[in-house]
Amino acid sequence: MRILIKLFILVFFLKTTILYADIIKPNNGIEPYQVVKIQLRGLMENDKPKIDIGIEQTWEFAHPENQKYTGPLENFKSMIKGESFSMLINHLDHKVVEVYSDDKVATFEVTVLDKDKNYYKFKWQVEKYLGDGPLNNCWLTTGVSNPVSTGSSI
Repeated sequence: MRILIKLFILVFFLKTTILYADIIKPNNGIEPYQVVKIQLRGLMENDKPKIDIGIEQTWEFAHPENQKYTGPLENFKSMIKGESFSMLINHLDHKVVEVYSDDKVATFEVTVLDKDKNYYKFKWQVEKYLGDGPLNNCWLTTGVSNPVSTGSSI
């Protein structure tokens, strides 16, 4: 009986730890490609382990100027769930190709296969933040274009 109780407690703590996974925070060791991948993986699994955690993850890597323009977070969530970007939520697959990069800016072509099996392309730009505070020298998203539909996978 004691083994069963210990096993139950262990499973409970493991499950709780998994359910409340930490959001990755920007740091100057995360390269531009990784920033885009972190954001896309979050959006791909937007509601795992909790509702809208993927959008919250994406918000963490938004440049402060973008956050001023698209925020606060609740407005950003509405924008991502809106017609222009909803295909990013719970998408099935994505491909990221670097188009341009220097020591301050990197641009990527992102192709997303949405849950309805339609392809969309985006231009995704990240820039190195050169300001005060903990975001200094971190790569952050400064722009995502409107999607361009490239058709169905079927």
